[in-house]
Amino acid sequence: MDGSEAIMVSLVVGMLFIGLPWLVLHYVTKWKTSATLTNDDERTLGEMHALARRLEDRMDTVERLLASDNPNWEPRRLTQEDEDDYIAKQFAALERSR
Repeated sequence: MDGSEAIMVSLVVGMLFIGLPWLVLHYVTKWKTSATLTNDDERTLGEMHALARRLEDRMDTVERLLASDNPNWEPRRLTQEDEDDYIAKQFAALERSR
């Protein structure tokens, strides 16, 4: 094996056992540190929550109108009890994942 092959083998081994793990660990730590919500994210979530509540109120109004026009009509979305259970399950899953 001449000098250039030895240098090439050294570079490949170095990149494989030093460079690649460093690259992976570098981006894993970057990902973990940026996993928090920024103020802009919190504001956007607040706006989306307010919009969802307004849409839910509109759906309630539409359901009341449909129920008054057709007594046999049954709502096909979550009731408040089902929604509370669903939210509790989501919070429990979130706590388990932490």
